[in-house]
Amino acid sequence: MTVVTTAPVGRRSRHGRVFLGTLAWLAGIVFFLPVAWMFLTSLHSEADAAANPPTVAASLGLDGYRAFFGSGGGASPWPALINSTTVAVTSTTWVLLLALPAAYALSVRPVRGWRDTLFFFLSTKMLPVVAGLLPVYLFARNTGLLDNVWLMAVLHTSMNLPIAVWMTQSFLADVPVSILEAARVDGARLPVILARVLVPVIAPGITATALICCILSWNELLLAQVLTSVTAQTAPVFLTGFITGEGLFLAQLCAASVVVSLPVLAAGLAAQDKLVQGLSLGAVK
Repeated sequence: MTVVTTAPVGRRSRHGRVFLGTLAWLAGIVFFLPVAWMFLTSLHSEADAAANPPTVAASLGLDGYRAFFGSGGGASPWPALINSTTVAVTSTTWVLLLALPAAYALSVRPVRGWRDTLFFFLSTKMLPVVAGLLPVYLFARNTGLLDNVWLMAVLHTSMNLPIAVWMTQSFLADVPVSILEAARVDGARLPVILARVLVPVIAPGITATALICCILSWNELLLAQVLTSVTAQTAPVFLTGFITGEGLFLAQLCAASVVVSLPVLAAGLAAQDKLVQGLSLGAVK
């Protein structure tokens, strides 16, 4: 007669969950600490922010935020924030409009060599941006498009489109074919199928794709640094203005970084449920 004891196994399983939970909390704290330190530094004066070693218990204030918003006679950040919003929203909208039909052709109605096509899309992201910077600059200069918001929107669309096609294709590949066949039997044409059948089904995936593309567009610096100056200056370029030959205005830079990060954080929190659903779509069969 064999007696099987399960208590030690249960304890090991419980201890494993506790260990993984503790490890996850520690990882979260490690990733959160720089953000918390940036926010704390933004509330210090420039002298306290530049102290070495840092002074944690220094007096707090909003001088960095007042300086960021131009209360001391500095440049206003609103044009740069509006430009970043315009470029991010416009390029994300264009990306989704182009990615959905392309993903449909590569998943629901696959063309010949669709795997090679997907790999080609993704391989374009392997090219360093700096490698194509000179031709883009010469094109913008010769066509009079330097310091132009719409050129930035087109460039961000071309940069984010491969990722959007790759992600959307994986979402569409999990849509049951019976749904599409039923729509065709009812006489629905392709635009109707895309807008009224596929989009509601993969809405979490589209939300995740849109949020990722928007974040990538919002954070892009190199192209904006080279191709814009005043009129089309974006928020990341505006942040570099706090690093001058006179020194590093650390408190103002941290305050500006907090303000510039807020729209992305707010969008991520607002779409948190859809983002989790979209990133896990098709993970469980």
